[in-house]
Amino acid sequence: MSFTLPPLPYSAAALEPVIDAKTMEIHHGKHHAAYVANANKALEGTQWADQSCPFTICAQLGDIPEKIRTAVRNNAGGHANHSLFWEVMASPSSGGGGTPSGQLAAEIDQAFGSFGGFQEAFGAAAAGRFGSGWAWLYLDSTGKLAVGSTANQDNPAMGQAVAGIGGKPILGLDVWEHAYYLNYQNRRPDYVKAWWGVVNWAKVGENLARAKG
Repeated sequence: MSFTLPPLPYSAAALEPVIDAKTMEIHHGKHHAAYVANANKALEGTQWADQSCPFTICAQLGDIPEKIRTAVRNNAGGHANHSLFWEVMASPSSGGGGTPSGQLAAEIDQAFGSFGGFQEAFGAAAAGRFGSGWAWLYLDSTGKLAVGSTANQDNPAMGQAVAGIGGKPILGLDVWEHAYYLNYQNRRPDYVKAWWGVVNWAKVGENLARAKG
C-alpha cells in the first residue's frame, strides 16, 4: 500500500494550551496531508510505490532515482517526521509530561549526565536550528543516545551524509514556524519549553526499545 495519513492519536484540542486546536488541525490536516500526497505522487510507478513505512524510504534515499530524489526526501521525510511527532505527544491526563523512567531514563542519564542535561542539549538543538527543521533524540551508530537537529524535513534515518546526523530517531520536535506560530509567534524557545509538558515518555521508551531491536 502507498502512504496514508495516520489519524491523530488524540483530539485536535487535546494538547492545549501547549499546542492549540487550530494549529493542530492545520498542521495535521493540511501540512502532513500534503506531504503524504506529494510523496505518493513522486513515487508513483517506482518500486517504492507500495512502501508503507516512510522511514524505510528515508533510509534508502541513495537508491531513489535522482530526478525524484529531492521530492521524495522532502515529502517522505515530512511524512515520516510528522508520523513520529504525533505519537510522541500526549495530554498530561493521558501520560504526557513528567520525566522518563526505566531503560530510557538510565540511557539518558548515561548519555547526558542527567535528564536536565538532556533537556538543555535538546533545547539548544531546537532553538539553534536556523530556519525550518527538527530537533532529535536518536540512537546513533554506536548504540548510544545523541541529540542533534536537521534542516527542513530531513531526519537521522537519512544518514550523516544527507541529514548531517545519522541513526534511528526516537523523539522529534518540529520547529518549523507552522508548528507553533499561532500561539508563540517568533518565540520558539517558549514553544520548546512548553512542549516538555506533553512529551509521551512511555512512547519514547517504546521507540528506544524498538530501535535497539
